[in-house]
Amino acid sequence: MSAAVERRLAEFRAGRRSAAVSPRPAEPPGKAAAPEAVEEQRAAAAAGPGGSVEARPGEAAAAAAPVWARPLLLKVLLWAVLLALFAELELGLPYFVLSLLYWMYAGTRGPAERRRGELSAYSVFNPGCASIAGTLTAEQLERELYYRPAAGR
Repeated sequence: MSAAVERRLAEFRAGRRSAAVSPRPAEPPGKAAAPEAVEEQRAAAAAGPGGSVEARPGEAAAAAAPVWARPLLLKVLLWAVLLALFAELELGLPYFVLSLLYWMYAGTRGPAERRRGELSAYSVFNPGCASIAGTLTAEQLERELYYRPAAGR
């Protein structure tokens, strides 16, 4: 390897070591808090001065919405009815396959939709090639293969 490549590799490894030594926050930036914690905060905020919980008009309307008026349920029911119609026309399998392809397309997010501070699963797209927690690196694999005693000895 050339000297420039070796120097850049040494700088990269030094940066990785310093990042590994520094403690990481308990929760990654840009990640929402747990739903239980959010509910507890809402309940505490809704409590009045005497400690009683006051109902807000918007929350009461959302909680009282009938089951049949939920958008996801309506979409699933529409899809099932259309599947039955296409199955009757002997086009059920193409409808099902095209539905799956659409759901895969609709379920993926583009890079513009990434939240601020959210890391990509592919470390090469992150600033400084930072990897997410739980990523198996080549260095970690080498340590585990070469320096760890074999099982059962």
